[in-house]
Amino acid sequence: MNLPTGTVTFLFTDIEGSTKLWELHPETMRCALARHDELLRAAIELNRGYVFKTFGDAFCAAFSMASEAIQAAIAAQSALLSEPWPVETKIKVRMALHAGAVESRDNDYFGPPVNRVARLLSTVNGCQVILSRVAHDLCSDSLPPDCSLKPLGEHRLKDLGRSEIVFQLFHPGLPSEFPPLRSIESRGVIHNLPQQLTSFIGRDKEMAEIKELLQRSRLVTLTGSGGTGKTRLAVQAAADVTEQYPDGVWLVELAALSDPGLVPQAVAQALDIRELPGELIARTLLSALKEKKTLVLLDNCEHVLDSSARLVDAVLKSCSNVSTLITSREALGISGEASYRVPSLSLPDTGEQHTPDSLLQFEAARLFIARAREARTDFAVTEYNASALASACRRLDGIPFAIELAAARVRSLSVEEINSRLDHRFRLLTGGSRTALPRQQTLRAMIDWSYDLLDEHEKALLHRLSVFAGGWRLEAAEAVCAADKAVGNRQSAVEGTSDHRLPIADCLLPTDVLELLTSLCGKSLVMADQQVGVTRYRLLETVRQYARERLVEIGESEMVWQRHLDHFLSLAEVAEPELSGPEQVDWLKRLDEEHDNLRASLSWSLELAGSTKCLRICGALWAFWAMRGYFSEGRAWCERALQADGCQGRTHERARALSGVGSLALYLGDLESSRAYLEESLIIYREIGDKRGIGASFNGLGRIAMAHGNYPVALSYFERCLSIEREIVSKSGIASALNNLGIATFSQGDYAASRTFHNESLAIQKQIGNLQGIAVSLSNLGSISNAEGDYISARAYYGDSLTVFRETGNKSGIANTLMGLGISATNNGDYGAARAYLEEGLYIRKVIGSSLGITSSLNAFAYLAVKESQSELAAMFWGAAAAFREAIGSPLARNEQEKYDREVAVARQSLGDETFQKAWDRGRGMTMDEAIALALSEDPTI
Repeated sequence: MNLPTGTVTFLFTDIEGSTKLWELHPETMRCALARHDELLRAAIELNRGYVFKTFGDAFCAAFSMASEAIQAAIAAQSALLSEPWPVETKIKVRMALHAGAVESRDNDYFGPPVNRVARLLSTVNGCQVILSRVAHDLCSDSLPPDCSLKPLGEHRLKDLGRSEIVFQLFHPGLPSEFPPLRSIESRGVIHNLPQQLTSFIGRDKEMAEIKELLQRSRLVTLTGSGGTGKTRLAVQAAADVTEQYPDGVWLVELAALSDPGLVPQAVAQALDIRELPGELIARTLLSALKEKKTLVLLDNCEHVLDSSARLVDAVLKSCSNVSTLITSREALGISGEASYRVPSLSLPDTGEQHTPDSLLQFEAARLFIARAREARTDFAVTEYNASALASACRRLDGIPFAIELAAARVRSLSVEEINSRLDHRFRLLTGGSRTALPRQQTLRAMIDWSYDLLDEHEKALLHRLSVFAGGWRLEAAEAVCAADKAVGNRQSAVEGTSDHRLPIADCLLPTDVLELLTSLCGKSLVMADQQVGVTRYRLLETVRQYARERLVEIGESEMVWQRHLDHFLSLAEVAEPELSGPEQVDWLKRLDEEHDNLRASLSWSLELAGSTKCLRICGALWAFWAMRGYFSEGRAWCERALQADGCQGRTHERARALSGVGSLALYLGDLESSRAYLEESLIIYREIGDKRGIGASFNGLGRIAMAHGNYPVALSYFERCLSIEREIVSKSGIASALNNLGIATFSQGDYAASRTFHNESLAIQKQIGNLQGIAVSLSNLGSISNAEGDYISARAYYGDSLTVFRETGNKSGIANTLMGLGISATNNGDYGAARAYLEEGLYIRKVIGSSLGITSSLNAFAYLAVKESQSELAAMFWGAAAAFREAIGSPLARNEQEKYDREVAVARQSLGDETFQKAWDRGRGMTMDEAIALALSEDPTI
């Protein structure tokens, strides 16, 4: 029969566990496979199917009608299930159906549907038949009698494209119950690999070689010039090996990073590892990864090569089960590295006459065709343009990025015109041997060509967009890249000439930006990512670097960087008061989104001699850094700004930065540095008469005193702060001071006073709409009720607080409230609920790296252990908590001491002094991770 064409339904099959069967029973398996082939081929051909490929035990069949493919699958499975297989080689075949329009050549098929059905098959269980949504829709109205299709939900396949809605075929003669499909999510694989919006073309050989290298080496580096597809290849390879890494596969994108020192921070952030107070983030990272079996993919390392190499080297030496996959323009150059140069896509041979069918065997041509059809749905390869397409692929050296740029031009140019323009634009590069030229130059020639197709306004915008890091919104492009209004020629004005022609750059108005951005997106030079309610734009990194060089060449870099700095300084200062208002969640997300741009602005501001803008940014952002746990990074920025030229004056900007860095140092557990910074800020605020600043300094110094257990001094600071905040009528400041007074009085056991302070603070927080403040006050009121034995009220307060904290995503607040609920349940005798609350809270604290919170949680676990008659376990928890608290320098709160002494005495009497002390000492010797593991263990070993 003829090969089906048009929309084809594919039936792919293979034998489950065939490799193991061949290893154990090769002779029996040989006979079984022959019989398997006979049964499958008969069922397929009887139902008008075409077997176009077999390899090993796999069959690939094509059908013109989806209903015939279904009938073939039922017939094949029925025959296979009825066959009396030898016990040792019982054959179980898995089957998948998918449909789509494909290209055919030499009795084979090419195109995304073929790849998709293969990926779908990899998820199926033996004896099971599944269908994609497309195959389901084609056959649902013409199913055989007694046959039905059951939805199995949405599944993400290893090709990382769109998720697939999958259906299972049900028939009375076939099994109906199976384990979950082996898709990425259903396998329980942990990863952060992004969904790909375009199909993955070719690279079968490279994929196999990279996966083999990952088996042999824990460091594999993919090298090559920009645009060769290193990132896409690495992400796909990582997706294919997810099952081998039970602790996750993690992509860390470094392209937007401007400071090499932030590489450990970027890795920790991607892996959701939070820094611990007083500890370098690199050390925290190594500790967290020490016992993990995980794969870390560092993408675009070339501009932070040395810092990446140092970190990877440390990981390889300290973490024996961690593997790393790197993309970079050059190797890291460290011991144990397996370097793999990513080649170009396979190319049509020079001098051959190519046809539409013959081009399909070459990856470069298939990529061009696929991307051209995305740009123009009616694009087709014909006998007339096939040779031009082959020539264009060759002249582009098979570099994916260059091919994608060229293919996008089919919107306005024919393939022949594209090819001729390449010929013209590459004239300087084709005069000698093309193979002798560096690939970077070839890619630059490709970008030169694409750049030269732009008009002058598009070029001007592209140059200026290069200052953004990590993308931008439309309003940012309008503010940074356009003039406020058209102005005369600056040079002519200086010279007093009559030439009033306008430079192109000065003619670029904010109203022009959207149209120009749209044009650049259409030409694949700017990417547009649709987010909830907003579009965010970005440049591919290679294009960004190219445009940056152009910006410097034309002498506009300083002007545009200044606009970038002013825009993001303004954003930071507008956001700061909103972080304690009703829109705080949205503003936190906004600052998260622009964090790379804010970092870039900080870097630029530090280079401006005599400018205090770096101090202003730090003063505006420190609260954001604190809320998001960027303690070390925020402190480093503040300290650099405080040491910069022009920032030594006794100014408001310096005082705000000092106050911010003092608070960040306090979060990090560096109480002495925190005190020094806050005292200096207080001196400056007093000199310039800034009452708001004085109040903030008092508040910070009070928190330091409270951390040291010096409550009289803490109360004095908080009361002076409250007095000032009331005088200047700062509602958020009043609420904060009242909250701290409530905590201080609670810690001393004065619950009546504490309740008064917290109720007043809660009322103000509700008035100003500060959700975080509301949740904090509710949680603190819950703690008072808990301490007074009113567990019903405590649970109500905690429950309301937890709801708000979960809504706002405040993990620290969630953990604090869960601990309160756990203590309340312990006191009320509900030990099962108590353990559930405490375990969830401790796990969150572990994730965010809250040392003080972990210490408090361990004390709560100790109280629970005493109630459950596990005194030895309680002693271990107390010993560990005591060691951690001493290291931090923060004693137990006064109101907790009586209960602590009472419960310790109960445990000591139960065990005897010697046994109790041994358990205590064992706990003191634990690391924080060991103590956490002990608490979270379902059956802790004493």
